[in-house]
Amino acid sequence: MGKPTGFLEIGRTDRPYAKVAERVGNYREFVKPFSDEAAQGQGARCMDCGIPFCHNGCPVNNLIPDWNHLVFKGRWREALATLHSTNNFPEFTGRICPAPCEASCTLNINDDAVTIKSIECTIIDRGFAEGWVQPELPVRKTGKKIAVVGSGPAGMAAAQQLARAGHGVTLFEKDDRIGGLLRYGIPDFKMEKHLIDRRMDQMKAEGVVFKTNSHIGGNISVETLLKDFDAVILTGGAQAPRDLPVPGRDLKGIHFAMDFLGQNNKRVAGDIIPEKDVITATGKNVIVIGGGDTGSDCIGTSVRMGAKSVTQLEIMPRPPEQENKPLVWPYWPLKMRTSSSQEEGCERDFAVATKMFKGDARGNVVAQQIVRLENGKEVPGSETELPADLVLLAMGFVHPIHDGMVKNLGVKLDGRGNVEANTLKYQTSVPKVFAAGDMRRGQSLVVWAIREGRQAARAVDEFLMGSTDLPR
Repeated sequence: MGKPTGFLEIGRTDRPYAKVAERVGNYREFVKPFSDEAAQGQGARCMDCGIPFCHNGCPVNNLIPDWNHLVFKGRWREALATLHSTNNFPEFTGRICPAPCEASCTLNINDDAVTIKSIECTIIDRGFAEGWVQPELPVRKTGKKIAVVGSGPAGMAAAQQLARAGHGVTLFEKDDRIGGLLRYGIPDFKMEKHLIDRRMDQMKAEGVVFKTNSHIGGNISVETLLKDFDAVILTGGAQAPRDLPVPGRDLKGIHFAMDFLGQNNKRVAGDIIPEKDVITATGKNVIVIGGGDTGSDCIGTSVRMGAKSVTQLEIMPRPPEQENKPLVWPYWPLKMRTSSSQEEGCERDFAVATKMFKGDARGNVVAQQIVRLENGKEVPGSETELPADLVLLAMGFVHPIHDGMVKNLGVKLDGRGNVEANTLKYQTSVPKVFAAGDMRRGQSLVVWAIREGRQAARAVDEFLMGSTDLPR
């Protein structure tokens, strides 16, 4: 794969970022694209390593060495076909996936992994620019009707696969636009929304029907769905946020991260938010609780709004600067990472817990009392107070929202509150109802959602037709 001596001759390079001062003034994507030559050079670094451990790291089963080699050889259209054979939406993963494949790359043993994610993004962006990405129409129609509930990456992947198999697919979304958390969770500076719209156009041409403002278990009953469709796939995500039940939690100015991020994405899209409902970081001391990607997105958004200060708090201890490679490779390592948003300006603190929030006479949050932790226990006398005008809870999600569709269907839940279904049949406890993505596995990555959507599509096709040609 690649050039036999490429990894010895060519160093790792990645897509550069626009400078901080330039990018924080808007919500446009700021990762600069690779040139064809740069991508080919990085593809040349892919080793003939015998066992491609990158496959172990990639949940969507990308054929990484294959398309690295094709890019190196300048066979871009074949690289695109190979990429699409396992991943419906590489323009999403090429932007927002954390790239566990690179952690598993054999070259990562010495910290110089192939820039797999950037090559992937370069392939698909070139494919669209050249007009190579076209609707894939089914050869025949089956007459079967399938409802997919939830239009995030799992729902979109399942819908596209099933439409290409010839089924009539309707994709239901409770919000006013398609995309799930891709639309209303990921900020535009990480992934602009015209990328979703472009895929929607392709899927419409392939026969997928999109229905927005369609809340199953709300304005559309589950009985209607079960009556009108031959199969139903639940891909509504895990949207019940983890809360922080401490004194002062009910003060004004404390919000879940997704309320903040989703509202801002709507503003960026041109929607008008009533003044009384606006959540803004402008001129405020912002506290972000949670050290993951969602917390990072809150930081970048707050900086662009003109926050006075941004502080990110994490309950876990500060991770090591470098992982123990012999111990963890090829698995995803725990190590200190600094995101592009964190680079834009924030204070980070680790091993701290919130004791309480304090408010003013009008019920607005003004301060947050924290305590330091050591081995998970509070350190006596370590309490301190931080100014806080806006607090964003970005501590992850616990399970799907149960009220409405999940309760009305009566599907069995697993021990964590997710919809129970295995990864072979994807069937729930209710006949002809399936589940995939975060709704089934819990909060996870976009690559896992795409994989589960594809696998669930295969399971549904086999359930309806007795056999299937769709890939796993």
